[in-house]
Amino acid sequence: MPEPLRLAIVGVDHPHGAHWRQTLENFEEAVQIVALLPGYEGALASLEERFASLPRFATVDELLKRGDFDAALVALPNNEGPAAVIQLAEAGKHVLCEKPLGARATELDAVVTAVRKRRVAFQSGYMWRYDDCANRLRAMCAESRFGKLISVEMTFVTSDVARRGPGHYLFDPKVSGGGFLNWLGCHHLDLLPFVTGRRIVGVTARLGVFGGTPTPVEDGGTVILDLEGGAIATFTGGYWLPRWAGENRWSVRGTQRWVDWFPTRAGTSGVLEIHGPQPQWHAMEETFVVGADSTRGYGGARGVALIADWLDAIRNGHDCGNTVESSRATLAVIDAAYESSRTGRRIDCRI
Repeated sequence: MPEPLRLAIVGVDHPHGAHWRQTLENFEEAVQIVALLPGYEGALASLEERFASLPRFATVDELLKRGDFDAALVALPNNEGPAAVIQLAEAGKHVLCEKPLGARATELDAVVTAVRKRRVAFQSGYMWRYDDCANRLRAMCAESRFGKLISVEMTFVTSDVARRGPGHYLFDPKVSGGGFLNWLGCHHLDLLPFVTGRRIVGVTARLGVFGGTPTPVEDGGTVILDLEGGAIATFTGGYWLPRWAGENRWSVRGTQRWVDWFPTRAGTSGVLEIHGPQPQWHAMEETFVVGADSTRGYGGARGVALIADWLDAIRNGHDCGNTVESSRATLAVIDAAYESSRTGRRIDCRI
């Protein structure tokens, strides 16, 4: 990998765009931003002045013909992201992309082919895979510390549609393809098989508009997921809170222990409340706290770990914690949830 890595930004005014660029400040010696493709009809409202004089390009074709770069951060809407990543990967450029990248799993088929054919490093923005508590839960599952896994309950509720306004592109089905499940629920649906090590073999969902602001995409709902081995998982979430806020928690239960995870508890980077058996007189009770994180940028230390993994993959040729296949699989779960909600039946699958 050249030092520093020459990075093109593809999509400036993405909702997370400024935060990604802030995260990259942690890699000033390893990464240099050298080119901009604004996207969003040329919008530059969030552009930092220090980048204002960088070369700008209107299309990926133009960027590839005239730009001098090694890799790209792609932060575009779902209807534009897959095509851009395919072009970049086919040109041998390494790619860091916003999640979920597309609206449907089939839109990533050609992305998978291009990334694997050209052997470029691919990383996506599912940064909870780099969270300390998530990885501790994953180790508990891998080591069978839960005993027989019984259930996983996931909840994520955040600010209502009115906070952004129903005219935002996130609520436009022609641009985003879906609503809450695609934009935010995807984090939890991606993390579930990662943490449990189990495939999803059935999906049942009820999605819709339950809040007070009409929108042509779902503002939330509930998904029931059958895991191989017999465990059951549920996810409930939506744009339902009347202010900028969020509620985020998991409960994982097994025959030998149960754990409540609070990923965003104030003053911490996550809390695990662990409850276990009482073999003699002493019942297992533990609260594990990850200290507050002051790292600048999108996702804090998780975002830094995600980019560090990508840079190491560029150097050494390994897969990142997020693979192009895992990103496609997450969209396949969301596809199944939409189909279940639309048809009113359970969808058999193996994802």
